[in-house]
Amino acid sequence: MSRHFAALLLAGAMLLAAPPFAGRAAAQSDSEVYDRIEELHGDAAGFDRPLRQLVAAMRSGDAETVAGLAEYPLTVKVNGETYDVENAEDFVENFDDLVTPETRRAVGRQQYQDLFVSSEGVMLANGAVWMGAVCDDNACDDSHWAIIAINN
Repeated sequence: MSRHFAALLLAGAMLLAAPPFAGRAAAQSDSEVYDRIEELHGDAAGFDRPLRQLVAAMRSGDAETVAGLAEYPLTVKVNGETYDVENAEDFVENFDDLVTPETRRAVGRQQYQDLFVSSEGVMLANGAVWMGAVCDDNACDDSHWAIIAINN
């Protein structure tokens, strides 16, 4: 048996013995998530409070708090339809139609280490909610964290 063939057999055996990846991202620590937020968006420390408020509000069904964390107009996708919610009052009035119980439960169970961070923002609950750093001025010297999209 040639060395090349033996190496291929060994590599195949190692792949078969390895646990399946199952399409999940590698586990990450809280500090890795924090660092990624800081790297791509800055103000990772400022993200903590709105995130905690959102998770608690979704868990309890507090429409007013969720509405207060959103940037308007807010794009909401639910039941195959897309809505542009113009203001917090409209959001609160239609909360039960705009945010499904499944989304509320998923966001209410969100763990920091399970957040996905991209240049677009921070994804919660496998894309059910996206938060982003929204500029407060043209130079973007100041910003705040807000819900920028909901995808039920």
